[in-house]
Amino acid sequence: QVQLVESGGGLVQPGGSLRLSCAASGIIFSRFAMGWYRQAPEKQRELVASITNRGWTKFADSVKGRFTISRNDAENTVYLQMNSLKAEDTAVYYCNTDGPVFSWGQGTQVTVSS
Repeated sequence: QVQLVESGGGLVQPGGSLRLSCAASGIIFSRFAMGWYRQAPEKQRELVASITNRGWTKFADSVKGRFTISRNDAENTVYLQMNSLKAEDTAVYYCNTDGPVFSWGQGTQVTVSS
């Protein structure tokens, strides 16, 4: 049974930073390109960052230069480092494969507010 467990969210002021983690189980993690998605209230879920199993990364224009994605295949974990956070980054953040194929986890709430 595949499980994706996100953590690391919270309340942060504009300009602040957070590091999200996603622990995966039940899959051969190293075979998959992984992605971080977010869903703001009344908006569709969007892919914000992805990383291939070789470490190639891609970012949505809205986060380029502010977010970085990394992975640790030994620990079946993917990370999202978020810097220079803005109010519009407020959302629930999820991880899944790039081109999501597994059931979504519970996500982790990120709120950027002063």
